[in-house]
Amino acid sequence: MKATLQLQIGQSLTMTPQLQQAIRLLQLSTLELQQEIQEALDSNPLLEAADDDGEPAEKIDDTPIDYAAAEELLARESAGGADTETPAELDINSNEAIPDELPVDSLWEDVFSSGSANTGTGSGGEDDDNPLEARSAAPETLADHLAWQLNLTPFSDLDRAIGLVILDAIDERGYLMCSIDDLHSAVADPDNPEAVELDEVEAVLHRIQQFDPPGVAARDLRECLLIQLRQLPEDVSSRSDAMAIIRDHIELLGSRDFATLMRKLKLSEAGLKAAMSLIQTLNPNPGGRIGSVSETEYITPDVIVRRKHNRWTVELNPDNAPKLRVNANYASLVRRADSSADNTYLRNHLQEARWFIKSLQSRNETLLKVATCIVEHQRGFLEHGPEAMKPMVLRDIAEEVGMHESTISRVTTQKFMHTPRGILELKYFFSSHVSTTGGGEASSTAIRAMIKKLVAAEDARKPLSDNKIADLLLEQGIEVARRTIAKYRESLNIPPSNERKRLA
Repeated sequence: MKATLQLQIGQSLTMTPQLQQAIRLLQLSTLELQQEIQEALDSNPLLEAADDDGEPAEKIDDTPIDYAAAEELLARESAGGADTETPAELDINSNEAIPDELPVDSLWEDVFSSGSANTGTGSGGEDDDNPLEARSAAPETLADHLAWQLNLTPFSDLDRAIGLVILDAIDERGYLMCSIDDLHSAVADPDNPEAVELDEVEAVLHRIQQFDPPGVAARDLRECLLIQLRQLPEDVSSRSDAMAIIRDHIELLGSRDFATLMRKLKLSEAGLKAAMSLIQTLNPNPGGRIGSVSETEYITPDVIVRRKHNRWTVELNPDNAPKLRVNANYASLVRRADSSADNTYLRNHLQEARWFIKSLQSRNETLLKVATCIVEHQRGFLEHGPEAMKPMVLRDIAEEVGMHESTISRVTTQKFMHTPRGILELKYFFSSHVSTTGGGEASSTAIRAMIKKLVAAEDARKPLSDNKIADLLLEQGIEVARRTIAKYRESLNIPPSNERKRLA
């Protein structure tokens, strides 16, 4: 074999750090984007937040970032391919999309604006104005709540030690996970096992069962509900009937065998309905309301959809990110023919600042383009609700906007749209389809909405079975299998028909 030299001409795309940054910004949520912008402001002296001061802004290079070519390169690299050559049909211009060196002798009012509102840098003095007491503290746990009550209860030293052992055996739901014998063994003295009587452990347990929340330290569901009923005043209507149902016939209650319950307890339908209403006020998970209240997290929409003059308009939320621009004072210090360390530092950060601004612009333009396309496809949903949702997959939007499916996936992940129907994630508008008898297609989201509507209008005495729901949908031209109905029903957290049965 003879070594030779060959000259070949071809196009190639290099996954530069700038292009990687653009792709990463594309998939960030609103909160993550604000954090990324703040980090960029802190690390790059050439980048600053701009005010609405009316200064003229120089238009930076608006050549769109070729996300499709980047996605293809990422897919090739993830598959282990080392060759970075791209086919000629990609027709990319690397020198324009990813300039090696951006011009510096220009007007330095390079401004990026996400909207007309001025939001600042996101690190203002609002937190400094709030008193320390207003800051969120760690939520109280069930163990802390019970220990606080134990310390306030006049117990002897032995009973307090027994109480601590009992509290350690209570799980986060509020149920006691050990038997009385196990608790007695845990507190008994090995040298003198008769020093602690079993009755004393039971007495301390009964005292703890009177703690807040009602029903805590119960050993099973029956005891939990009975504790709560015993704590009610004796003159509460249907209290005795409810206690009899829970104490003697909780299995019949679980299977909703109302006819047998009325026969065994000799209750009328009105009496059983009153007892059931009282039982429904009880809490089967007493520990759930202690320590489960977390700080409210609000969703800031990325896109706002409004109806103006019989048209649906789509615009970006102007409050999501601050306006950015290149710092004119620092940029004026850059000298073109100077290769000193200081000048190199300024030139590098100037290019990073300009690319960061361009990446944010491309991100917003891509998000707006995809959101507008989604609204065009789902006008029926916006006007008539979920039942009018059309089937749509990522490929449909990707082909229409001329992007890769993975790019559409990045754009729609953790991005939210504010619509008259509520704040919804962009992923919500994508769904699979089910064929109809007329040869068309129905969205799975629309079918879920129909199932929810049918269940809401059903007779509580005779709930609709999955087969019956399938038959009703078939009458509307939608052919869905029973197991598919069951899957959609479970995704809506709708119990099966035997668990939905109610007294009228």
